[in-house]
Amino acid sequence: MTSDKSVAVIGSGYVGTVLAACLADLGQSVIGVEIDPEKLELLNKGVAPFYEEGLETRLKSAIDSGRLFFTDDYHLAMDKTHVVFLCVDTPPGTNGHPNMSSVAAAAESIGAAMHEKHVIVTKSTVPVGSGNWLEATIESALPDGVDPDVICVVSNPEFLREGSAVEDFLHPDRIVVGGDNSDAVEKVSSVYEQVLAQSFDTGDPSRKPILVKTDRATAETIKYAANAFLATKISFINEIANICESLDADVEEVAHAIGLDSRIGPRFLNAGVGWGGSCFGKDTAALASMAREHGIEPLILDAVRRGNTNQRHAIVRKLQHHLRPLRGRRVTILGLAFKPGTDDTRDTPALTIIRSLEEKGAIIRASDPMVSELPGAEDVKVFADGIDAIRGADAVVLLTEWPEFLALDFAEVADLMRGRVIIDGRNALDPEAAIGAGLVYEGIGRYTPHR
Repeated sequence: MTSDKSVAVIGSGYVGTVLAACLADLGQSVIGVEIDPEKLELLNKGVAPFYEEGLETRLKSAIDSGRLFFTDDYHLAMDKTHVVFLCVDTPPGTNGHPNMSSVAAAAESIGAAMHEKHVIVTKSTVPVGSGNWLEATIESALPDGVDPDVICVVSNPEFLREGSAVEDFLHPDRIVVGGDNSDAVEKVSSVYEQVLAQSFDTGDPSRKPILVKTDRATAETIKYAANAFLATKISFINEIANICESLDADVEEVAHAIGLDSRIGPRFLNAGVGWGGSCFGKDTAALASMAREHGIEPLILDAVRRGNTNQRHAIVRKLQHHLRPLRGRRVTILGLAFKPGTDDTRDTPALTIIRSLEEKGAIIRASDPMVSELPGAEDVKVFADGIDAIRGADAVVLLTEWPEFLALDFAEVADLMRGRVIIDGRNALDPEAAIGAGLVYEGIGRYTPHR
């Protein structure tokens, strides 16, 4: 028998694992579907397939309570649930479009296992209009004699930040549910009753989430628009930082002052090496591609993407300025994950910078507390301790602001280095302390007259 209080979560990647663990930890019965045998075994032991603070504790608790288990059996999952969250990956494809092969495979498996009414909820980031395609794909796989009316697709985009995904899920700014069937929208909204109650219990009026109910295409667009705007804000402040460098102005003070304007706000105004990760690049490319398909030239989106790529190469230009020539120079990269609090290296700025430096003959060593090897740069030796990576370096570049790196003693760093150059790609270090230790400090758009 199915239960209105039970949900299925298809896919145990970043979004699916967080969703399953948190819903179950809040009291709902959840069945996770994972077809990778090794991953499935680990998940049922309470081992998360990636690092995310607080996730594994909730995962183990939910499994121990019996409210969560993982299976590779679509029929079992469909028989015991009415609401099915689709959380498989949509990696970058060709011409800006995401690769939908995993979504198609999951949809066909869902269809083959359906025999009664289900609400299929897309959490995966899919192109606008994919709900129609998804319904058709599921319908094509239905067993003979099953009425296509059993299919109802609702969009429920995710807004989780890696490194704080559990907190974001429990205390969201908003929950967006979009569909063309009001009953289905209400059913999906009801899944979040505990989340909404949890958020209101914080006692902070500013953290009360808003439940946004809309149509499916609008919900799908909201996800792309949100990520595109955040990417734009970062690329904008990085361009201002580059202008500040030519004017001897300080972008940190500029960002602080303009962020005090309530129309702008302070968040995502941190100048640095640019954005990375699995979402911003893929989603801005997809939105730009969708715009072109409809005869709209995405001028801002194109500029945002070019600006972010250029910002990564700015680090290389700074090193070339200080270490002419780069060939044979030893450069230490501090931070391989695209941001602190995660072990995710997808589209990390570190890879672009390392490849460019190696092409110019530099010798690279790196350190990251959560990443032991960088895909695409496997020949780079990675140290768990930043001090070991710094020994004998001509220059040190901070790319991920892990607390371990921010706590480094500059006097010790100066003693260990062969050279004196510190490039702060996140504007997270203390310039005066670095300069006071005899190092040559350079940030991104920071005015340091004695560097």
